[in-house]
Amino acid sequence: MTLITFNKPCRVLTRFTDPEGRSTLADFLSVPGIYPAGRLDYDSEGLLLLTDDGRLRAAITEPGQALEKVYWAQVEGTPTPAALARLAAGVLLPDGLTRPARARAIAAPAGLWPRDPPIRYRAEIPTAWIELAIKEGRNRQVRRMTAAVGLPTLRLVRAAVGPFSVEGIAPGESREVEWGAASEFRSSLLEVSDAVRARRDARSASRPRVPVRSSGAGRRSSGKRGPDRRR
Repeated sequence: MTLITFNKPCRVLTRFTDPEGRSTLADFLSVPGIYPAGRLDYDSEGLLLLTDDGRLRAAITEPGQALEKVYWAQVEGTPTPAALARLAAGVLLPDGLTRPARARAIAAPAGLWPRDPPIRYRAEIPTAWIELAIKEGRNRQVRRMTAAVGLPTLRLVRAAVGPFSVEGIAPGESREVEWGAASEFRSSLLEVSDAVRARRDARSASRPRVPVRSSGAGRRSSGKRGPDRRR
């Protein structure tokens, strides 16, 4: 089993090919047989896990999995206690209410690399940083959450996934996780994933089944007879 931590730069696709010629993972990684475990938006940066283990990859991206992902979001505006409380409690998005999260205002992360290209600043509007930790992975979720509370995201960096951090990994660089640490992570994650799946299957099996009617059931006779086919 191979497990790779990679610091994805901004404007790099989370796949290995692109018919439009945009930058992809293939520009930075040449380890055979690995695939990304989850996605990171084209215009987002930071930690991405890749592995050649299909079960591990599925467990990392399992809906309902308790694997926490930590993001640093540079937002437009000033985070108020009320806005942070809304982010933590759950934000109602078009695809439903987000799960409870951890949200706090932070100083600009120490040692954070410059973004290429730079974000667009507007002199009359202040910016600030938020740390947001979530346990789900909807499409562009963090950006949609901050926008919903009046704090549009200008820059988004994934700082950590579970026990793994982007700290010390430069943009475009990768590290292979030592076998022992990778194996321990896999075992603990699969145990949780199997338990989540078992609970889901048990709930599904306990639901009452609705009997299926035949196509002719319940039809009333009109009293009319079809043509006499006797000869």
